Amino acid sequence: MCQNITQDWWQMIDLKRFLVKVKKGQKFIEEGNEMSGVYFIQDGFVKVHKHWGEREMIVRFGKKGDIVGHRGISTANSLSPISATAMKDSVLCFVELDFFKTLLKTNNTFAYELMMFYAEELHWSEQKMGSLVQLSVKERFIVNLLYLIDHLGLDKENVLKAELTKTDLAAYIGTTYETMHRVISEMENENILIFSGKRIKIADLEKLKLDFV
Repeated sequence: MCQNITQDWWQMIDLKRFLVKVKKGQKFIEEGNEMSGVYFIQDGFVKVHKHWGEREMIVRFGKKGDIVGHRGISTANSLSPISATAMKDSVLCFVELDFFKTLLKTNNTFAYELMMFYAEELHWSEQKMGSLVQLSVKERFIVNLLYLIDHLGLDKENVLKAELTKTDLAAYIGTTYETMHRVISEMENENILIFSGKRIKIADLEKLKLDFV
């Protein structure tokens, strides 16, 4: 937000925004509740999730610099379609919805960049939903893992820069824990990745990419 707002709005943003500290496991947006504003992640890592029948589906993960709560911006419905929970201690910047809309109306660059973000997120969401019926669980996992690598990055040891459990991964790609466990074990036997605790180390990135080609 701050990167795309004209300088004359900076002082007003400082007056209107609030820093919110959330603990690991703390839910700061509840699905079905009234949306009062949006959050920008100053530091930390969060998951955006919603109910899918009786199961939880993780829609996306958010890292430092990402926006959370924008799915609740609507002229027809002010209720949040998602929940959001901190996956580690995090610091969030909260902006009330009315002020956020004012910023969009008065800052063309900000509105344009947000529109591009929406377009990219919609494209990925459609691709992800299509994979549920077109791809095997292993193929879905590879596609989503490659996306997470691109979005979150790898450290110097080729470990994904986010701690995720097999339960998290299952909820993210839309499968069961048991199936996720089997797929990961298979890929470990193929020396593609190493799963230890919540750490995902990519042992062979090229082979991971080739497995989906």
